[in-house]
Amino acid sequence: MEREQYQQVAIAAGALAVIVALTSRRLPRWLRVVLVLGLLLLTAGAGFFAYRYVTQPTTLTIAAGSLDGDVPRLLSAIAARMAAANAPVRLKVVDKGTAPEAAKEFANGKADLAVARADAVDLSIARAVLTMTYGVVLIVVPPGSPIESMDNLKGKTVGVIAADTNHQVIAAITKEYALDAAKVQFKDLIPADVPRAFQAKQIQALLVVMPISEKYLALLREAFPRTAKGSLGLVPIESAGAIEEVSPPYKSYDLPKGTLRGSPPVPDDDMTTLRVPFLLVANKRLNDEVVGRLAKAMMEARRELAGQYPLLAQIMSPDTDKDAYIPIHPGAAGFFDGEEKTIFDKYGDQFFYGSLLLGTFMSVLAGIWKFMTKDTVKAQDQPSMRLYALVEKINEAKSETELAAVEQQFDDILKEGLKKVSAGKVDEGEIGAISLASQRLQYLLGQRRIALNGGNAALAHV
Repeated sequence: MEREQYQQVAIAAGALAVIVALTSRRLPRWLRVVLVLGLLLLTAGAGFFAYRYVTQPTTLTIAAGSLDGDVPRLLSAIAARMAAANAPVRLKVVDKGTAPEAAKEFANGKADLAVARADAVDLSIARAVLTMTYGVVLIVVPPGSPIESMDNLKGKTVGVIAADTNHQVIAAITKEYALDAAKVQFKDLIPADVPRAFQAKQIQALLVVMPISEKYLALLREAFPRTAKGSLGLVPIESAGAIEEVSPPYKSYDLPKGTLRGSPPVPDDDMTTLRVPFLLVANKRLNDEVVGRLAKAMMEARRELAGQYPLLAQIMSPDTDKDAYIPIHPGAAGFFDGEEKTIFDKYGDQFFYGSLLLGTFMSVLAGIWKFMTKDTVKAQDQPSMRLYALVEKINEAKSETELAAVEQQFDDILKEGLKKVSAGKVDEGEIGAISLASQRLQYLLGQRRIALNGGNAALAHV
């Protein structure tokens, strides 16, 4: 609940206390019991609703997509695991087919989260929550190819898997190596067309951006026609550091020896290339606490699912530097830095207004107790009014016997009134009235007794 809501609740509770105080003297006991029971039921219902509201998990919509459909499947597995673990945050996965479409869904505000490459996300609203994996830029040539460097690509055609997704990578490499002047062409391909394109000599190299995992490496090997001429080759991007300086989404990366093939090793030594992170991004307006819980739940799901889905082992903290290309979300930063808010930091306002509500609630309880236990007494039945009614009887007394009878009534009414005072059933105003009436009656009894015994008739009349 927000600060304004707590203020409204406090005001409502105070108004309820006033209403109880105003009506406590006017309603019969049975109606007061019904009213109090109704209030208790209303309070219980409100408490139950508040409990359900607080404990209900937050569901976030996440947009994702990939050519092979693997990303939505992995996210669905994570979402199922989070639900099974009763995590406070749940995921609703929306499969948009491709990563660019997922990024577009996020940019249009139709999704709370998205899995997107750092070079394809809307920087104005995106904040990083997790690094899901890295896409490594690989320029692969078939066995026996004479192409060993970027200079050897002059006049060649390079096939590109998902060229629309990789147009920024192509532009960065083209600018750094002046591939336009070298008449290097790029041809968009789908994975199934790669073997035929090589056999027909439509392309001489293939550019892919993919995670380094056994599944994707195996797919890459199968895309090339098998020959006895040797192993696949990789073209290094030696100027990766220079590209990094002018294109922040991309980072220079040393691909380990033997990544593509172990024997003989391909590459035969650590090779320089580029890589770009695939990020789980959240809208910057998303609540910090919700994002922190999301990061925690997904990291826990990763540990439990990594054996079944090896690619999930690559999920890690995003770049936490202040000058990161996509800044980390404050909620995720709090989780990874171990600086999550304490209960007092999170609920300071709630504790403050809760104390106000508690004081009001105790006042209401006191009013309800008095409301329930107070007898319904008509005005003429109050001890003070009954005492005042004896004035006429004193003035009309014709003998000492009648006067003694009135005095006995006086004592009985006073005794009954004092009992009510001791039991707390009489308020301060009634106590004062009883005191004044008692003094008046004592005076009148004395004067009437003097008159009956032959005293001053004028004084007796007074």
